[in-house]
Amino acid sequence: MTDTAKVVAVTGASSGIGEATARRLAADGHQLLLGARRTDRLEALNKAITAGGGTAAFQRLDVTDAADVRAFVSATREQYGRVDVVVNNAGVMPLSPLEALKVDEWDRMIDVNVRGVLHGIAAALPVMRAQGCGHFVNVASVGAYEVSPTAAVYCSTKFAVRAISEGLRQESTGNIRVTLVSPGVTESELADSISDPAAREAMRTYRAVALPASAIAEAIAYAISQPSQVDINEIVVRPAASAQ
Repeated sequence: MTDTAKVVAVTGASSGIGEATARRLAADGHQLLLGARRTDRLEALNKAITAGGGTAAFQRLDVTDAADVRAFVSATREQYGRVDVVVNNAGVMPLSPLEALKVDEWDRMIDVNVRGVLHGIAAALPVMRAQGCGHFVNVASVGAYEVSPTAAVYCSTKFAVRAISEGLRQESTGNIRVTLVSPGVTESELADSISDPAAREAMRTYRAVALPASAIAEAIAYAISQPSQVDINEIVVRPAASAQ
């Protein structure tokens, strides 16, 4: 339980890192609004959190829709009176070689992984400026630092999230904190979106050693828990048994 409960909006909260983060932050006493497209999963997660004594609500959210994200942030403020933290976590990873020309999948990654983060910033930054403080936690990947075959577009979106996060940090006057969290191989449903057979098979091997999503949730909780004068800028979390 933290001494200072914060209001936290979490995108992509229906599974994986988002769900684990919601559970971890609720256990710390933070107040949550959970967002994702799969409301059945959000409802189940919300019930589990509140049954355990946590404080949470949920709302359907499509991060590719700027108006939807604005409504999500507004709902957070209406529910709890402020918005202390936004965890921009929603992401997709349909890997494929460039020569496969899966342009629709490229566009989907750009829309969710890049525009989704920008929409979160655009919706919450004015609120945080007005209240005098705030914290963005943007979830990227080790793909923000390196590129591998079949992952050129995915990595480019995560490079973009890293650049956006650093730019936002530099433009902050000190009252808006920015943390980039970059997971290595982590247990999640991301690989389920890979339609290319060769890339899907390669990912099975790549993900043979994986972190539990709770490990990334711990990193996010650590960044959020720091005193206001401390800004944790980048956290990279990899499995100890993996070079990736």
